[in-house]
Amino acid sequence: MYDIIIIGAGTAGLTAGIYSARAKRKTLILDRKRPGGQAATTERMENYPGFPDGIRGRELLDLFARQAEKMGSSIERHEVSGITVKDNCYAVHTKDSREFLGKAVILAPGCQPRRLGIPGEEAYSGRGVSYCATCDAEIYEEAKIIVIGSGDTAVEEAVYLSRFADEVAMVVVHDEGTLDCNRSMAEEAMKNEKLTWRWNRSVTAIEGDDIVTGVRLKNLKTGEEEVEECEGVFMFVGTVPQTAFLEGFVSLNRGYIVTNEKMETNVPRIYGAGDGSATNLRQVVTAAADGAKAAFFADKALCEEEDFQRAVSGAGNEYLIYFYTPPVQKSLDMIPDAEKKAADTGLALVKFDTFRFRETASGFGVTEVPKLLKVKKGADTEELDF
Repeated sequence: MYDIIIIGAGTAGLTAGIYSARAKRKTLILDRKRPGGQAATTERMENYPGFPDGIRGRELLDLFARQAEKMGSSIERHEVSGITVKDNCYAVHTKDSREFLGKAVILAPGCQPRRLGIPGEEAYSGRGVSYCATCDAEIYEEAKIIVIGSGDTAVEEAVYLSRFADEVAMVVVHDEGTLDCNRSMAEEAMKNEKLTWRWNRSVTAIEGDDIVTGVRLKNLKTGEEEVEECEGVFMFVGTVPQTAFLEGFVSLNRGYIVTNEKMETNVPRIYGAGDGSATNLRQVVTAAADGAKAAFFADKALCEEEDFQRAVSGAGNEYLIYFYTPPVQKSLDMIPDAEKKAADTGLALVKFDTFRFRETASGFGVTEVPKLLKVKKGADTEELDF
């Protein structure tokens, strides 16, 4: 039994592991691959705080993983296939038929590169079609390659690829000069002599024999098609959240995990974090922040549950709960009335401040105080008058 199980060992998952283990929670991090996620494939990060000269993605994420383990988190390599409720906790199931039990779960599955699904893409994947410049750039030394996309990732990776290839042809669907990346990155790319531009174009097919030999381009202004020779194609056209195993378990929006400001999903003690969540910005620094918040609020929820169980442990099978909060003077003034009610009924009285026990109050449907409830284990809760 783990206190917190984290699914995904990317930036968000590893950060959650650091915060969770530091809070003395028994923590397990699961991932089907080596820890690091998408961020680890980035050749160089220049916008992560604390590294003014930049740092390789793999180097940074290895530090994250080492710190998570040093704090006490366990990292294991398993691919998660689903989550079920089991005995007031959660069972995390893996494709190798393992089952891990956790009191709370943080979902940080991340994203994978989007596929266009064009002819030749799947056939030549690994034989000229790539989605990771850091992984495959050296293969294309002194070659001509095509890069599809114009966002931050596409332009950043194209600049990196230009260190190896003789020519990097950027296929962009927009009018000349219009890119989806940030301004400083666009300015750097435009000055790069190895980068050439195919404006108002889309790739309709990837062609070759045993390996890629070229792409078929469509002019989006004239509708004409042309074939351009190349030795490799790199695709950076967005990402897809890796959340298929969560379908029907938590709320998703176009595949992304829906959370509130506390990183809570619609399922109690299940949290979302990182690029797989519905968010406006997907950066390493924001994923780290998500992971920290998810672990903080997961720990807070578990603390509240533990405190609640301790408070009612000696109350018997039937007892009274009184909800109050100091800012509401009336709820303080009526504590003696609650005590008298308990004496009259012969039941134990347990008092909870709704400011501290927000989740408990929410679980009992308490939206205002004072509130006195009669609780009988295995039966419906009854509200009492004073």
